[in-house]
Amino acid sequence: MPHVHEADAALRRRLKISVALTSVIFVAELVGGYLFNSLALLSDAAHVFMDVFALSLTWFAIYISALPPTEKRTFGLHRAEVFASFINSFSLLAIIVFIFYKAFGRLLHPQPVESVGMLVVATVGLVVNLIVALWLMRYAKHDLNIKSAFLHVIGDAVASVGVIIASIVIYYTGWMAIDPLISFAIGAIIFIGAYKILKESSHILLEGTPTEIDLKQVVTEITETDGIESVHSLHIWSICHNVYALSAHVDIEPPQRVRMGEIFNAVNEKLAERHHIFYTTLQAECVGCDRGDIFGTMAHKNDGHGHSH
Repeated sequence: MPHVHEADAALRRRLKISVALTSVIFVAELVGGYLFNSLALLSDAAHVFMDVFALSLTWFAIYISALPPTEKRTFGLHRAEVFASFINSFSLLAIIVFIFYKAFGRLLHPQPVESVGMLVVATVGLVVNLIVALWLMRYAKHDLNIKSAFLHVIGDAVASVGVIIASIVIYYTGWMAIDPLISFAIGAIIFIGAYKILKESSHILLEGTPTEIDLKQVVTEITETDGIESVHSLHIWSICHNVYALSAHVDIEPPQRVRMGEIFNAVNEKLAERHHIFYTTLQAECVGCDRGDIFGTMAHKNDGHGHSH
């Protein structure tokens, strides 16, 4: 639909501008952290670099996920969005380890920090991060990929606030330990958001049942459909963050088999309306299936002649 394409184009434009702005802030904080000897500012610069990486990867994922399916990738490249989210969150965890390591060293051996320059750079960084966050906030509510990049930016905005606080404390009290302490706080805040995204994206990559869907409720709703006795070999998974798919074998009552198409349509409509599942594959009969196995245990090729799904 035209308005959907226009929205995607607008998002891509915002992401491009965001990458440019955060790149400038990264250079400013990196140079400022070195010149003013601020670990908090350098830690924030490292995070801003990951922001640039995250936003660039998000833009790339949106681009390639729009490419059509091929013979080798019949689902297209929708999973690229999820993979980008996984990389973003994992990279954040690596940065956190580095921040904690450097902060611990600074606590043991405090070093002088130029607070005024630190304050100016952090304030500019905060303004830019807030602008980028406002641009992405609407899209982050419904898109895991955008959400991961959005959390990068929010985490960096919070980090900038911490750096500003540290610079003010140092200016008025000369307490240098606040610099590494703020770095610890920055790392802890980033960890919470990164862990959530890592958990969500890995769940999708491992073909987990979407967290928004109650599998038992789906089984109940399918079996309550007129003409269906039971369901087995049921699988529900996410192709990407908001595209769900389902496959199942359903046992249709013998007298009702002439209505097979009508029954399948009823199930499809119910799944789409109640669970946002629009991609379904239903099989009415299966010779050799264990009808007591609701999930349908999968057999590998080298397991012999076991039935696989």
